[in-house]
Amino acid sequence: MSVSKPEVVVITGASAGIGRATVRAFAKRGAYIGLVARSHDGLEGARQEVEAAGGKALVLPTDVSDPEQVEAAAAAVEKEFGPIDIWVNDAMASILSPFVEIKPEEFRRVTEVTYLGYVYGTMAALRRMKSRDRGTIVQVGSALAYRSIPLQSAYCGAKSAIRGFTDSIRCELHHDGSNIHITMVQMPAVNTPQFDWIENNMPNKSQPVPPIFQPEVAAEAIVWAATHKRRELYVGSSTVEAILGTKVAPGILDRYLGKTGYKSQQTEEPESQNRLSNLWEPLPGDRGAHGRFDEQAQDYSAQLWATENQDWLVLGLGAGVALVALGAYLNHQAQPQRYGHQKHEDDRITESDIRTEVARKLHQGINHSSKLDKWNLLTGLTRSAWKALTAESKNNQKATQN
Repeated sequence: MSVSKPEVVVITGASAGIGRATVRAFAKRGAYIGLVARSHDGLEGARQEVEAAGGKALVLPTDVSDPEQVEAAAAAVEKEFGPIDIWVNDAMASILSPFVEIKPEEFRRVTEVTYLGYVYGTMAALRRMKSRDRGTIVQVGSALAYRSIPLQSAYCGAKSAIRGFTDSIRCELHHDGSNIHITMVQMPAVNTPQFDWIENNMPNKSQPVPPIFQPEVAAEAIVWAATHKRRELYVGSSTVEAILGTKVAPGILDRYLGKTGYKSQQTEEPESQNRLSNLWEPLPGDRGAHGRFDEQAQDYSAQLWATENQDWLVLGLGAGVALVALGAYLNHQAQPQRYGHQKHEDDRITESDIRTEVARKLHQGINHSSKLDKWNLLTGLTRSAWKALTAESKNNQKATQN
């Protein structure tokens, strides 16, 4: 009996927060994991958790803003565990501050870690995956990649850049006919330790904008995205609302966030004047996955469940559409014929009639923000139902004539 090879996974930002929760999630699958981050203490804690769960881990202290360090980490993983199957880019840095108060070197640092760290990680992964024509790259994104907010200009700019960069790489992979999959997971506010270590120029302690989710929700989404062929994944209804909202009414959101965005990102507790940040150097200690917002954070996302099970939900909607088509057809068949058994061409129900009825029902019962691909699938199912019904009708007519 053949034994399947464990997944070989590299996770940047593996020492804490979403990265740490993702390490735990992959460890439960028995993965061999390359742990990439700056914090020695956090990496050592992550290693112990991986091994306790039955996986294997390689500790790789790395500053992802340095491409040579990232390349060395990738080489070390393949030397120890073999070909990399999944690469997760998650490392980040941030600063909470009005733009005019950010120093140029601080802005550059956030960009180099949060954006260029993803670029260098993707480079290292593709160098190895291209020749094998397989592998998955997961970019951990944010709703802020679409909907920027005040006080986070550097971070929002980096996340938007990651999205544009990833879309470009995806197009190139399609051009090459590559089997490598690259996906982006857009996150909501998450309860991580980052709010106690990011640079903060505001008077009060920083906080995520509610609703807040636990990092395990984010980790579940990352693992799912890494093992399914989905172009992009939205996590949490707040992410969906932010992304769709900025497409529909960006100006209104600009003004709304201008009024509320400062207060919503701060608690009522004053920030300590002597608090250290990890912008330039990692802070001592193992911070784990969770921040200080456990009481407010949700450990489940119904929206994520719906996204993960979207195919079944669409099939359910499709079955409903087929029943609508059948009902419309039978209703028409029950109508008295104008010319006895001779049916005039203009008196026959058409595919257009079915689609009109379906559109009416969809208008009544389905949110108009449904994705275009779902609409195409539903109308495709309608066409299939129509063809099946007309074929059955022809068979019945032949049986009657015989």
